[in-house]
Amino acid sequence: MITIVDIARESGYSVSTVSRVLNNKSDVSPVAKQKIMEIVEAYHFVPNNNAKHLKQGVTKNILVLVKGTSNMLFASIIEEMQNIVAETSYSLRVYYLDEDRNEVEEAVRLCRERKPLGVMFLGGNPQYFEAEFSAVTVPSVLVTNQGDMLGFENLSSIATDDVAASETAMDYLLAQGHRNIGVIGGDRFVSRTSKQRFMGCLNSFEKHGLEFDPDAYYESGRFSFDSAYRATTRLLKKGLPLTAIFAMADTMAVGAVRAIRDYGLQVPEDISVMGFDGIPLAEYYNPKIATIRQGYKEIATKSVEVLLGMMDYNRPASHVIVPFELIQGESVKKIDR
Repeated sequence: MITIVDIARESGYSVSTVSRVLNNKSDVSPVAKQKIMEIVEAYHFVPNNNAKHLKQGVTKNILVLVKGTSNMLFASIIEEMQNIVAETSYSLRVYYLDEDRNEVEEAVRLCRERKPLGVMFLGGNPQYFEAEFSAVTVPSVLVTNQGDMLGFENLSSIATDDVAASETAMDYLLAQGHRNIGVIGGDRFVSRTSKQRFMGCLNSFEKHGLEFDPDAYYESGRFSFDSAYRATTRLLKKGLPLTAIFAMADTMAVGAVRAIRDYGLQVPEDISVMGFDGIPLAEYYNPKIATIRQGYKEIATKSVEVLLGMMDYNRPASHVIVPFELIQGESVKKIDR
């Protein structure tokens, strides 16, 4: 039986595009619509109109465990996942966890109680997987973190290369003449994402023959507006000759901009700000945030495709790296040295 994943693969379009065509959405090009409908008709595909009824069965559930409650990138990914899964007989059940919680421990409990057919971990700490994931026996996908080194046969991963992406961000700031750069991010000794992005920063500094003093120039906080505001304020109060701040998430970048302005300074005239994620807010904020844009639609689509492939076709685990893009925005100023 052909599925929308099969149609997407044969047509060359994403699952979300196929879904929009099947639902007669207007935001699809005529060329895409024609090609997809030709495949639909050739295979006599009939959309599953009973999906909503089938979703009532607990065994049709897919769990999504989300680390943190303020990550706007995660919100965009979840919305895209929901749009795709809505065209299947499965149902997403989303659970939000505190950033410091053990998501694998929670998954073990939920698998025992809810008996899902699959699990997606949005964010996560691979250390927890190393210690406890063997108790999760259903197909799973680690989303936005790389899991290839973990070696579990039922665990795939879809992620951006955080080290390379943050190195690109720091390269850009250095190319604009900045040397006194503050960094705000999560606890790099606990958060895998923060650790990887910090490694990218160090790689860039080393490549340019520079040193970075984390005791002076790094402040940790949660990936939220208010926590980033406080972390930035702590940096500013140190009296460092800062010309730029790299925030490890766009939500943190927005909090940083507000803290800088409340301190009586301007962005980018006095201090430049670089973000990470490429959420819509970054484009519409004033100033537009310079950032590393992750392909959240591709991350969501690939995650669902890979999980359904493991669940429905017994496909082996796979590990996908999604490309990123540097967006220059308006929040970084070139300075003379």
